[in-house]
Amino acid sequence: MARTDIKWFVRMIEIPGAPVSDREDEDQFHTITVDKLAAHHEVLLDNLQQIADGTLKRLIVIMPPGSAKSTYCSVVFPAWLMGVFAKTQVILACYGSDLARKQGRRARQLVKSKGYQALFPNVQLSSDSAAADEWAMTNGSEFMGGGLLSGLTGNRADVGICDDPIKGRAEAESETIRESTKDAIRDDFDSRVKPIPVNESEQRSPRGAKIYITTRWHQDDPVGAILPANWAGESGDIECRDGQVWRVLCIPAQADRADDPLGREIGEYLWKEWFPEAHWAPFKRNSRTWTSLYQGKPSPGDGNYFKKDWLRPVNKLPPRETLKIYGGSDYATTADGGDYTVHIIVGVDPLDRIYILDLWRAQTTSMVWVETFCDLVKKWKPIGWAEETGQIKASVGPFLLEQMRKKQAYVAREQFPTRGDKGIRAQSIRGRMEMDGLYYQDGAEWFPEFESELVRFPAGVHDDQVDALGLVGQLLDRMEKGRPLTPNAPKPAQPRGTVLLPGAPVAPAGNKKSWG
Repeated sequence: MARTDIKWFVRMIEIPGAPVSDREDEDQFHTITVDKLAAHHEVLLDNLQQIADGTLKRLIVIMPPGSAKSTYCSVVFPAWLMGVFAKTQVILACYGSDLARKQGRRARQLVKSKGYQALFPNVQLSSDSAAADEWAMTNGSEFMGGGLLSGLTGNRADVGICDDPIKGRAEAESETIRESTKDAIRDDFDSRVKPIPVNESEQRSPRGAKIYITTRWHQDDPVGAILPANWAGESGDIECRDGQVWRVLCIPAQADRADDPLGREIGEYLWKEWFPEAHWAPFKRNSRTWTSLYQGKPSPGDGNYFKKDWLRPVNKLPPRETLKIYGGSDYATTADGGDYTVHIIVGVDPLDRIYILDLWRAQTTSMVWVETFCDLVKKWKPIGWAEETGQIKASVGPFLLEQMRKKQAYVAREQFPTRGDKGIRAQSIRGRMEMDGLYYQDGAEWFPEFESELVRFPAGVHDDQVDALGLVGQLLDRMEKGRPLTPNAPKPAQPRGTVLLPGAPVAPAGNKKSWG
């Protein structure tokens, strides 16, 4: 089984891990044994098996740092593949020759190991070619590793593996390096991969396969230039901008889609057997790092409609009694329609500065979001709540009113017409943010996705949080700011016209809209 199934192979070998010293030519490694595969490794190896079987020819793997994607794709897979298929040529390309040499050394050590030799007793390293970045086996298989920008010369490949094409943040931010890297992948790497066999009997082989393994750094990194412009983290067979269909395997650190490839619930973290939840907290504090490296969806640098520097963290939110509190919602009427329901709570201080006090976002049923709506109303006791006209009136409206009365969650819900495009409807809150900023608690759990959506707007796939924030902006145009916290300050009068639920008109005359 291990000679034909890579998951069996992984269980029967010792995988070379970290080198035992910092020497560049270190040839000894700490070993890794696998008793039980992690869920994301199971899925990854299933896809690599399809490469070996010839049923998959183009694979993009997007996972966070530390997920062992390179260990399986660039070390274990080439060694196994070259033992299973004689005369198989593999090229590994990385951002630099040093990384390619390191991975090549690990794969070479795997071939020399006792477990490997027990499985493939007739396959040895060739004495004629045994360098870390270019070695061969006695069955005619060959490995070559090199840096993308240092040039890949000499060999053709049945399988091409491009692992970590971008070194780091500085290189990702350089348009010159990004473009030269994309040119090198197209001209030097892709051109060396042999074509997919025309003969149907030969198509059931790995020949012609390409694998891109990456941590995302920038929207326009090499993988970002291939993925569709509206890609939002989905996995599967996707027609990309190069005109080819690629299998995309995107496994973020924290599940953020209902169609998560591991079947996780939204909010569930990766590899809980290895990483405690606290491991992720430092990375989540920097939304740019979190959305790109760990979630696989880099945001535009500064934003277009909403600017990143308008979002301002504070160590501590103002005292609640100094704020006028308002809420707003963008409702999704179906749980599986791809849209999110968003509830947002903001406070306005005496200087007219806006603070986000709470934000809830989920793809779920109306039963759940109505319950959450009532809980937020009771917790924050907002003066008013903004929503779209007619969005839920016919379907969920009666149920929402029933639950509000049942839970005594009273608030005046103000409805705004859906007119013009989304940018126009968000113009009011945008203007406020440009002048005075939008403040939030530093380290807020919801902030990375919120910031990512705002700076992508209007080009992003999701805009539910923008819609909810825009509705609050329209509500604030009619309301008042907070009051200073002073000793013995009288309680402010209830704003005229603000009521909990409309009762009977106090007078029938004219067009007055006064209510009891």
